[in-house]
Amino acid sequence: MGKLSIFNTDGKESDNIDLPENVFGGRVNTHVLHQAVVMYNANTRQGMASTKERGAVSGGGKKPWRQKGTGRARAGSSRSPLWAGGGVVFGPHPRDYSYQIPRKVKIAALRESLNSKLQEKDLVCLDDLKKPFNKTKEFAAILKLLKLKGKVLALLDGSDPSVERVSRNLPFFNLMRSQDVNASDILRNKKILVTKTAFKNLLKRITE
Repeated sequence: MGKLSIFNTDGKESDNIDLPENVFGGRVNTHVLHQAVVMYNANTRQGMASTKERGAVSGGGKKPWRQKGTGRARAGSSRSPLWAGGGVVFGPHPRDYSYQIPRKVKIAALRESLNSKLQEKDLVCLDDLKKPFNKTKEFAAILKLLKLKGKVLALLDGSDPSVERVSRNLPFFNLMRSQDVNASDILRNKKILVTKTAFKNLLKRITE
């Protein structure tokens, strides 16, 4: 059984958590990750792209020229898709792209995303931040001690409410609740910062 180190606010290891062998370790199942990410991306699409067919384009009521005798091709409307300014053939129309995958596949994708971050050593666990923060630089100093660079997703359940305020101005830093995070959120960020409470909540979600 593997272990996950828990660091304190000084950047030093203070404890560890046992990792279930049936959850972490082994080969990452990229198939369920792909299914989940495609679904989450599709659900965020607005689907507002719209084009006009020949019947919706204004004008074109009169036949441009007589049917025979001009030497030109037959034309019934200046709004034909063959003409500049005419309608669009098989163009996009407003639609709903969203769909759902089975709940067990979502849970499996969340588990595999955490497993991939753990194997890449991009999952960092921190003690619950019970002490209130007054300034952003106090919280930023902790991130610096933990050597967190790039886009960071923080799941800080069990921490003081002041953390949300002081972390608001940090670039490339995103704060979420462990109950709301999904596989796409985890894979979009380089580093994942979790508190001990948040990690236990995640374990409940992926082992239920």
